[in-house]
Amino acid sequence: MIQDIRVFGAIAVRPAVLALISQFETTTGFTVAVKWELNPTVKKRIEAGEPFDLVIINPNLVQDLAALGKVKAGSQVAFGRVAMGVAAKAGGRPLNIGSVEAFEHALKSARSIAYASEGTSGGYFSGLLERLGIADEVKPKLVAIPGGQTAAAVGRGEAELGVVPVTSILAAAPEVMLVGQFPAELQSYIDFAIGISADLTDAEAVRQLSEFLMSTAVDDILAAKGVERCKKRA
Repeated sequence: MIQDIRVFGAIAVRPAVLALISQFETTTGFTVAVKWELNPTVKKRIEAGEPFDLVIINPNLVQDLAALGKVKAGSQVAFGRVAMGVAAKAGGRPLNIGSVEAFEHALKSARSIAYASEGTSGGYFSGLLERLGIADEVKPKLVAIPGGQTAAAVGRGEAELGVVPVTSILAAAPEVMLVGQFPAELQSYIDFAIGISADLTDAEAVRQLSEFLMSTAVDDILAAKGVERCKKRA
C-alpha cells in the first residue's frame, strides 16, 4: 500500500499549495497529507525528528535542514515569493498606502494593527517600524497574533489593520480585504523553496509532486493566490 506523501509547509503558502493538491491527487492517484506551521516552527519540528517527504519554507531554513542531513543535498529549488500587504475588514473605508508617506500615515492613524508575532513577516515589520523611525508611536497599537491567524483576526474585528503576506489576506476573503501591498520602497518579499527529505517513503511519488509544484502549468493558479514565481527556475 502506497503511503501518503507527507508535506510540511509554511502557513503563508498554504492557500496557494492547497489549491494545487487536489489537482495533483486527481491526476496521479497519489494522496498528500499536509501540515502547516510558521516557518521557524516547521524547521524546529523537522529538527526534532518529525517525518516528512517534502518541505516548503524559507530558503535559508531549507539550507539549514540540508546541513543537518534532514533535507537531501542538492534537492532545493526556488518555489516562489510572497509580497507583504495590508489587510482591513471588508467593507471598510478606502485607504491609501501607495507611497511611503501614505503608508506611515495609515499606520499612525490606525487604532490597532495585527501582525504575526512569531513568523517571518512579523519580524520584518517590527524592523521596518524601527527603520522608519515610527516604532515608538506605532508599537503601542500592535496586536501580536500567533499561529498564522493575522488576517483572520482582522476579519473578527480584533484589529483595524493587519500586516501579513498577501496570500493570507486573499485566503481570508470575503471577511477581509487587501488594502494593498507595501510600497515598493518598503516591500520585502518572503521567499519560499522546496526541499526533499533525505528519508523518503516513496521517491517517485515525491519527485512527481515536486515537478508538479514547479511546473509552469500551475503558475497562474499560484499568482491568483498571491505567490509570484521566480524568473529563473533552479
